[in-house]
Amino acid sequence: MPDDSLRTIRILDTATVNKIAAGEVVERPASVVKELVENAIDAGARTIRIDVVSVQGGIISIRVTDDGTGMSPADAEMAFAPHATSKISSVEDIFAIRTLGFRGEALASIAAVAKVTLVTKQKGDAAVAGTRIVILGGEVREKGNIGAPEGTGVLVEELFYNTPARKKFQKNLNTELARIHEVLEGIALAYPQISFRFSHNNREQFATTRTEERLDTIAQVFGNDCARELLPVTCDQPSVRVTGYISRPALSRKGHDRILVAVNGRYVSVPPVTAAIKEGYGTLLPRDRFPVAFLWLEIDTRLVDVNVHPTKKQVRLSKENEICGAVREAVRLALRGTDLIPGGRVPPRRDQVPADMKSPAATVQPGVAEPPGSYCTGTLAADPGRPAPLFSEPTHTGTAATDRRLRQTELLSGVPPAAAAVPPGRADRSPLEGTEQLLVVEGKAGVGEDLLAGPRVEGLELLGPHRLLPLGAGE
Repeated sequence: MPDDSLRTIRILDTATVNKIAAGEVVERPASVVKELVENAIDAGARTIRIDVVSVQGGIISIRVTDDGTGMSPADAEMAFAPHATSKISSVEDIFAIRTLGFRGEALASIAAVAKVTLVTKQKGDAAVAGTRIVILGGEVREKGNIGAPEGTGVLVEELFYNTPARKKFQKNLNTELARIHEVLEGIALAYPQISFRFSHNNREQFATTRTEERLDTIAQVFGNDCARELLPVTCDQPSVRVTGYISRPALSRKGHDRILVAVNGRYVSVPPVTAAIKEGYGTLLPRDRFPVAFLWLEIDTRLVDVNVHPTKKQVRLSKENEICGAVREAVRLALRGTDLIPGGRVPPRRDQVPADMKSPAATVQPGVAEPPGSYCTGTLAADPGRPAPLFSEPTHTGTAATDRRLRQTELLSGVPPAAAAVPPGRADRSPLEGTEQLLVVEGKAGVGEDLLAGPRVEGLELLGPHRLLPLGAGE
């Protein structure tokens, strides 16, 4: 008989079991991968390897290996019992869950429809050998010792061998592999400090390295081109802390499959949060386009119900409106005042430009709204050896102001010139502010040249000198 003092896994009492609404449902191979990987994360693994083998268009085995804490011989056998877990011990624990697993049904559910071989060795155990258990259809067929490294390895074979109806409805191989890949993408982004490796028939399909920078993991999973188009997001509210990255409007998709959200380290689907992210873009995105977003939400566990879906793919939020409002505002703040040109950087303000880079004609001239030199300090040139562009593109905030001013002006030709008066002491204010103006293009050289302050820009050909006229002056 196993020594009871070595057991940390226990069978839940009836009241707790009744509080758990639904058992684990193993729908497809991706469900097996998800449950085994989440168990490995809860065991403190730093490296997780997933190996899938297929023959003739069907998956025949799934192996998940980790370097976590492992299990004692007593726990290894108890782990396959229904509702056996080390994560919770009472009803109250359900409302303070920080682990990914808690129902104690993953291994039991998988073992009921497949052949499962478990090899584990507890970390720090002085014994040389580990434990090996083979279960088929929920019954223990073999048990013994075997040489093994610290950690746990689970091999799942003959999935759905005793449920032919479920096996019949599995999709083709490419679809099932894509589902596995999708599951691992979300988990890897939620845990960048863990290294993941996924291979199919000994060919690596997916790999990440341990890092503290989430953007590095995004680049490893989705590529550098995607990572370069992301903007940081951060927001601290009493009910939620939001961190992550969102894409510039230029990077969008037809669906919301690239909106990945992790709540308290759990990669889940939260439709209200997804909608809030989209709303944060306002009119920057068409109605049928969705951004790329990777957000991590830290919420009080008492406000999150993780026990609302059989496979824990969704969660319910208590203060949903408040949390979604914080997400929406975080997205708006990230977009506001940020250069939204793909691959661009935010041009520095006038007071941030070094003195030797400022235009010599940086003083305000009569009739000129802003120093002309400020328009020649853009930083959008990607090549260091290439000169900076003459005019930097407007930012998200500046675009609105630019459009507003353009709507207040017209481009005319052939109108007799008239002086554009600027009230004394108001030279620092644009003539466009407070009164409607006309921007007149003169056909005669020399007229209005005093308005073109600053050095002439090489390569820039003007139709004629520009002049600002009050409405009615030339009518």
